[in-house]
Amino acid sequence: MSRQHVVIVGGGVIGLLTAFNLAPKVQSVVLLDRSGVGQESSWAGGGIVSPLYPWRYSPAVTALAHWSQDFYPQLAERLFEATGVDPEVHKTGLYWLDLDDEKQALEWAARLNRPLSSVDISAAYDAVPVMGGGYSRAIRMADIANVRNPRLVKSLKAALMAMPNVTIHEQCEVSDFVRDGDAIIGVSTPAGDILGDSVVLAAGAWSGDLLRKLGLELPVEPVKGQMILYKCAADFLPSMILAKGRYAIPRRDGHILIGSTLEHEGYDKTPTNNALESLKASAVELIPALADAEVVGHWAGLRPGSPEGIPFIGQVPGHDGLWLNCGHFRNGLVLAPASCQLLTDLLTGSTPIIDPAPYAPSETVLRPR
Repeated sequence: MSRQHVVIVGGGVIGLLTAFNLAPKVQSVVLLDRSGVGQESSWAGGGIVSPLYPWRYSPAVTALAHWSQDFYPQLAERLFEATGVDPEVHKTGLYWLDLDDEKQALEWAARLNRPLSSVDISAAYDAVPVMGGGYSRAIRMADIANVRNPRLVKSLKAALMAMPNVTIHEQCEVSDFVRDGDAIIGVSTPAGDILGDSVVLAAGAWSGDLLRKLGLELPVEPVKGQMILYKCAADFLPSMILAKGRYAIPRRDGHILIGSTLEHEGYDKTPTNNALESLKASAVELIPALADAEVVGHWAGLRPGSPEGIPFIGQVPGHDGLWLNCGHFRNGLVLAPASCQLLTDLLTGSTPIIDPAPYAPSETVLRPR
């Protein structure tokens, strides 16, 4: 395929990493974001490099997750070397406590040869002594890491800023597509039209709104999530833990994230007192010592909700030049490395890393309005 000019709409981790992967393979990349890069879902998430309950997802999500989990350490090392900003891929492992579907989880792990196993609850308490009392069962995956997502965004932005063929425009909202017949040849912004051979829509929760400009209905919607943050000693929580749908994530410096809510409130990102109290209650149930700790952060973000959490990756049928990489729901950070490599492979005509068929935008999914 000839060298291309590519326009990417959306500067979250999906847009940033898509640009990072494409830049060495195309003539130029222009990345546009309606606010600041990485300030929406990418900044707000917890950064666990695994779906919360991986056995409950389809093989399509699993394929992306496994590829990404294996790739994250080398991606972080590469970005750190290039920028001096460490994304802090922190391998702590994860304990799931008192699962209703523990049997299914273990069967899934055995079937896919994943290192998930049952552990004696006393061993879990020995490993995580701050864990709340009353739990009776635990399973663990030792190699699960978390990535410090704000630092990942900062590192990706710095890497792109150093690439001579990449341009980033922040505070630049795309209002429409530029068309040549049915083909998409660019986007419209307040600063004027920006043209390209290919346009990649990676606008997270806003992707469906933009596709409506073409009379297409994409099943991607904003789903609000709220989190809180504590600051403890660096060795306070040695592992991630998860129970009753809520999790605790330790950062290397002792920050502990507790999340998260799932709320269908449109584009409202206002943190609420009800969510704060609910998250604090979950925090104390998971880790009783947090009852005496101060909440040092409370925020909300908008996930790009999609059916079954399967992202849309590929070319939009009937609209040459338009590509999607969106709809990752709760797993944008988890799936980003594989999703962005797959999009890069498809756009540049390379052999795809995995079968692209489950993610391909189809005319049956993209319903005309």
